Amino acid sequence: MKIASIGGRLSLVTGPSTAVDVNKASGGVFDADPQSIYERWDEFTTWAATTELSESIEFAPTDLQAPVPTPRQIFAIGLNYRDHADESGFTVPEAPTVFTKFVSSVTGPNTTVTLPADGNTDWEVELVAVVGRTAHNVPEAEAWSHVAGLTVGQDLSERKAQFVGPVPQFSLGKSFPGFSPTGPWVITLDEVDDPADLELGCTINGEQMQLGRTRDLLFSVPSLIAKLSAIVTLLPGDLIFTGTPAGVGIGRDPKVFLQPGDTLVSWVDGIGTLTQTMTSA
Repeated sequence: MKIASIGGRLSLVTGPSTAVDVNKASGGVFDADPQSIYERWDEFTTWAATTELSESIEFAPTDLQAPVPTPRQIFAIGLNYRDHADESGFTVPEAPTVFTKFVSSVTGPNTTVTLPADGNTDWEVELVAVVGRTAHNVPEAEAWSHVAGLTVGQDLSERKAQFVGPVPQFSLGKSFPGFSPTGPWVITLDEVDDPADLELGCTINGEQMQLGRTRDLLFSVPSLIAKLSAIVTLLPGDLIFTGTPAGVGIGRDPKVFLQPGDTLVSWVDGIGTLTQTMTSA
């Protein structure tokens, strides 16, 4: 399945530009709120697998909004690719480096982002896992069963704000309005041949900046779920930004940051594409 938010309504994508409104197709059994579906994940997947979907509507890319718009928790993982740790000047971590991105920063796949004035805003394309079942003390071998699906994310990062003060402020520096674009939809794991090995990358104004594969994650999706759930309870609809490969602006010589007018295109193969256009404050 490809689960989308079209005009703010829960939808199942049936073609390149067609979808079914779940609330209408289910006769009101399921709410129109895209976030609500993860609390009823097993019931929803059973319904979708046994229902003949019809009455498709057409949509445009601009109709797509954040497929998981109001997660209760957003976990983000730093330095989760060896080449990114190297370019950042850090040693490879022995345990996941975890911070959060605040939910007010979550937006959809095709947006305009206002760059903070006098800032150094950077890009970080990431695979994002969506939690489908409550998870606490979940063994790594069982972790995929707690994943509803995968989506594309950009962990936009204001580097000045991130490193201000005596200690880094990762969560604040990565949570300006529009700094967590996601989408274009959530795909279930059976949509790809191998959910543990997907290509991801991004371009700015057509120039490739990042290119990697999720098989190179230091801590895989199952590993992250096991390690996070050993401490906290993961809730249905939570997001896990799994980390970014090398190629970010702060790791370049000279350093490069996003400028007004730039177009940032991010993708994960088998899932889809995000497009962000930068504008000045």
